[in-house]
Amino acid sequence: MYHTVITLKKGEGRSIKAGGMWIYDNEIASVMGSFQNGDLVAVHDFDGYFMGYGFINIHSKIRVRLMSRKKEHIIDKAFLERRIRNAWEYRKTTCDTGCCRIIFGEADFLPGLIVDKFSDVLVVESLALGIDRLKPQILDILKQVLAEDGIKIRGIYERSDAKVREQEGMERFKGFIGDPFDTKVEIVENGVRYIVDVQDGQKTGFFLDQKYNRLAIQRLCRGKRVLDCFTHTGSFALNAAAAGASNVLGIDASEFGCRQAEENARLNGLSDRVSFRRADVFELLPELEKQGESYDIVILDPPAFTKSRSSVKNAVKGYREINFRGMKLVKDGGYLATCSCSHFMEPELFAKTLREAARKAHRRLRQVEFCTQSCDHPILWSADQSYYLKFYIFQVCEEL
Repeated sequence: MYHTVITLKKGEGRSIKAGGMWIYDNEIASVMGSFQNGDLVAVHDFDGYFMGYGFINIHSKIRVRLMSRKKEHIIDKAFLERRIRNAWEYRKTTCDTGCCRIIFGEADFLPGLIVDKFSDVLVVESLALGIDRLKPQILDILKQVLAEDGIKIRGIYERSDAKVREQEGMERFKGFIGDPFDTKVEIVENGVRYIVDVQDGQKTGFFLDQKYNRLAIQRLCRGKRVLDCFTHTGSFALNAAAAGASNVLGIDASEFGCRQAEENARLNGLSDRVSFRRADVFELLPELEKQGESYDIVILDPPAFTKSRSSVKNAVKGYREINFRGMKLVKDGGYLATCSCSHFMEPELFAKTLREAARKAHRRLRQVEFCTQSCDHPILWSADQSYYLKFYIFQVCEEL
C-alpha cells in the first residue's frame, strides 16, 4: 500500500521489536522509493519481514514513528476513529473526565500528539510532522466522539510552542484552532477549583498528571503547617488547605504563577490559610532553615531538571540538594512529598539520590506511598518515554 520501504540494519530495531514505537536514524540500512517528510512508509526488517507502518521525517533523529504493526491496516478515518474511541473509553473507565488528558501520544498509539480536556475546552500539542498533518481530522473525530456523550467542546487552543518542534523541522505555533474564546477556563479537580490559562500557562496550562498525587496528600494535612515548593499555580498548596491545613506557604520563582495561585486561592475561599511568595526555592530553603522554621509537611514538585541524558549528572545534584534542604525543614515525624517529572531521571537513580539526601541530612525515611503519573497519562511498557513521573510520600524521622 505504501510505496516507500524502510529496511532496518541487521541486529537493529531492538526497541520496536520489544514493543516500542520509534526507529532512530542510525538503525536504517536503506530507503526505497520517494517520499515527503511526514509521509507514511512501510518498515521491514533486514530480511524483508514486515514490521509496521509509520511516519518518516529525515529532520528528526527519531526517523520513523510507528502507527501500526498490522499489514492489513489502512491509516484512514476509520482507523483514526478506532484509536480515538479507544483512548476516550479508557479515560471514561479509569479517571475523572471533567479535566483529563484524552490523548497521550505513543501511549495511545497516536505518536507525537497530546490532547488535554479542561472542562469544555481542548488544548492540543503536536510534536511530530506526520501526526500534525492528521491533526484537523483527529480533532474533528474527537469532537464527534465527545458529543455522543453529551460533551460539547466550545473551543480548541493549540500549544505546539515547545522547542522540540524545531528538532522535527517544524515551526513553533500557538493559537486558536477555530473560533476564539476566553482562554481562562475554570475547572474542578479533587473538589478544588482552578482558573487554567490555556494561552499563557506552562505547557498546556495545567499539570493534570499529578491529579491523584495531589489527592494523596490531602489525608495528611488536617491541622498541619505546610510548605509547598515550586507551587506553580498553587495546586498542591490548595489541596493541602482544602483538606484543613492550618497554614500553607507556596513558593515559586514565577510572578505569573504566584498571581495565578493567589487567584485560585480566592476562588476557593482559602486566602486566609494559604499564601504565596515569589522566590528561588534553592535560595529560600537554606534561609528558612537559618530562621529556625520547620513544617509538618514539605512538598517538592520541581520542574524537570534534565531533558536529556547528557545533563543527568547535574540534575542529580539539583535533586539531591533540594531534597536535602526539604528534609531539614520537616519536623521529626513529619512528611515529605517529593517527585521528579524527568523521564531521564530513572526510578532507580531518583531513589538513590533521595537516599543520599537523607543520609546527608541525618534523616530516616519511612515510605508511605510511591506513585507515578495519573492514569490518564498511561505508561506503555516498552515505550520508555511514556514513564516519567516518580512521586514519593515519606515520613521523615530524625536518626536515633
